[in-house]
Amino acid sequence: MTEFATFRLEQFEDYLHFERGLAHRTVVAYRGDVIRMVEFLRERGRSTPESVEHTDLRDYLFHLKDAELAATTIRRVLSSVRGYFRFLVEEGVLESDPTERLDSPQTWRTLPDVLSKEEVVALLESPERDHPFHWRDRAILELLYATGVRVSELATLPLSQLDLASGLCVVRGKGSKERVVPFGATAGEALERYLRQVRPELDEGESEGKVFLNRWGRPLSRMGLWKLVRSAAIRSGMDKDVSPHTLRHTYATHLLEGGADLAAVQELLGHADISTTQIYTHVDREYLHSVHRRFHPRS
Repeated sequence: MTEFATFRLEQFEDYLHFERGLAHRTVVAYRGDVIRMVEFLRERGRSTPESVEHTDLRDYLFHLKDAELAATTIRRVLSSVRGYFRFLVEEGVLESDPTERLDSPQTWRTLPDVLSKEEVVALLESPERDHPFHWRDRAILELLYATGVRVSELATLPLSQLDLASGLCVVRGKGSKERVVPFGATAGEALERYLRQVRPELDEGESEGKVFLNRWGRPLSRMGLWKLVRSAAIRSGMDKDVSPHTLRHTYATHLLEGGADLAAVQELLGHADISTTQIYTHVDREYLHSVHRRFHPRS
């Protein structure tokens, strides 16, 4: 853990062992949670605990939520993170605890914000036209909204599972289950331009056959995709937290508002149980009333 020396992880582990007297298995779990958090913080340019803001930790929790971890898992991680920062305060490394302003997952809204159709358009059109990665970023945003795939599914999407002619892709979801998802003409055009104009310049043999690459020609990570979506939301002027999961939720909601069958949406999202899909049925009440008025014989 020498690369994390500035974060005093070895001292934290000793503290858990010798001062708190925790079992070895518990210490290992704490250490793993904190190491993963530190890796996230270092990617954001935070090289010491003193440089960490509460907003960094809030974004880390949203990152875990975007990865679709269970609320119980996120609560455990939050407990580990709180314990780590309390240790730093007790040791005099920090004057204040940045976790004090964090909400517990129990207080989060069950569902993320849904973007309006106008907000989606603004988001999709936000990549700068003269930027060398314009078509890559546009293709990513278009595909997230056109398919509702999870960020992990997009990050690992191989070229071999992309069929531009048919407008289909095969994604590997949870439990390594594969499903076929259509992406339509608009996303297809952005993909075709990216694959023709941008990706060949990036691929120098380290792409692992994945569709989306970073500036170094390696597969774009989940964190890279997450940052890309957040940046796009900022450029489009939205004053709300927008993540890849927001686009997944928006995709499902817009399908249902358009009259899609719940079972079809379940299949498209890759949900094993339709009860999971039912959380996306919070469509506008007036829309539901209008459907009832149009189709029910006694409305």
